[in-house]
Amino acid sequence: MANKFRADSIKEYLIILVGLAMYAIGWTGFLLPHEITTGGVAGIGALLFFAKGIPVAVTYFSINVVLLIISIRIMGWKFSVRTIFGVVVLTLFLSVSQSLIKKPLLVNEPFMASVLGGILTGTGIGIVLTANGSSGGTDIVAMIINKFRNITPGRAMLYCDLIIISSSYLLFHSIDKILYGLTTLAISTYVIDLVVNGVRQSVQFFIFSEEFEDIAERINLEAHRGVTVLDGMGWYSKEPVKVLCVLARKSESVKIFRIVKQVDINAFVSQSSVIGVYGKGFDIIKSK
Repeated sequence: MANKFRADSIKEYLIILVGLAMYAIGWTGFLLPHEITTGGVAGIGALLFFAKGIPVAVTYFSINVVLLIISIRIMGWKFSVRTIFGVVVLTLFLSVSQSLIKKPLLVNEPFMASVLGGILTGTGIGIVLTANGSSGGTDIVAMIINKFRNITPGRAMLYCDLIIISSSYLLFHSIDKILYGLTTLAISTYVIDLVVNGVRQSVQFFIFSEEFEDIAERINLEAHRGVTVLDGMGWYSKEPVKVLCVLARKSESVKIFRIVKQVDINAFVSQSSVIGVYGKGFDIIKSK
C-alpha cells in the first residue's frame, strides 16, 4: 500500500508538471507577445511587465507567497504542499519560456493567439486541478471558494479574472485588448471545467454473472469501489439471478470491464452515465 501510494503521488506530480508546462507555453508563446492580458496573478504580472518591465515570474512568485499563507491555513498542508510545488515550478517555467520565446508563435493574429492561448492555458490548469494540484494565484482563491460553496473552479476563477482583465484598459486604453482577454478567459474557463468534469464524470454498472462473488471481490480489492448485490429473477428462465450494482468514475471503466472479462467472459454488463454521484469516494454534497 505504501508503494502504491508513493507511485500514485509521483504520477500526480508528473501530471502537474505537464499541465504547468502547457500553461507556460500558452501564456508566453501566444498571449504575452500580443499584449493579451488574462486573469490570475499571471495577468497582474503581465500588466506590471508591460508598464514597468518587471518579469512576470517575479510578480507571480511574490503575490503567491501571500496567497500560500492563506492557503495553508484554510486548505491544509496536503493541498498547500502541491500548491507550493506548482508555484515554484510555474515560476521556473515562466522565467525560462519568457527568455526562450522572443517572438510570437503567431504573427499579426491576435484573435487566433487568444483562442490558442486560452485552450493551452485552460487545458494546463484543468490537468493540474485533476491531479489535486494548483498553479497558485486565483487557483487558490477558486479552490477555497469551491471548498465552501458549490461553485465550479472555472466559474470561481471567472469572477476573479474579469476584474483583472478589465483593468488592462487603464494601461492600454484599448477595447480590443479587453475583448481578446475576455475571449481567452471564456475559452480557458470552459476548457478547465471540461477537463475537470470530464475526469470526474461517473458511470453506473449493472453486472449479471454466475461468478458475481469473484467479480465483486476483485472490484473491491483492485478497483477500490463498493459493490451492491441485488436479488433479481430472469423472466425468460424464471431462475433467480444476482445483479451487481457498481458506481465508479468514467476513467475507471476500463479497469472494471477488464476484471469482469477475466472472471467471466460470458457476463452481461450494462454501463450508463449518471449526472452526479455524491458520497464517500465521489463528490461532496455542498449547501450554501
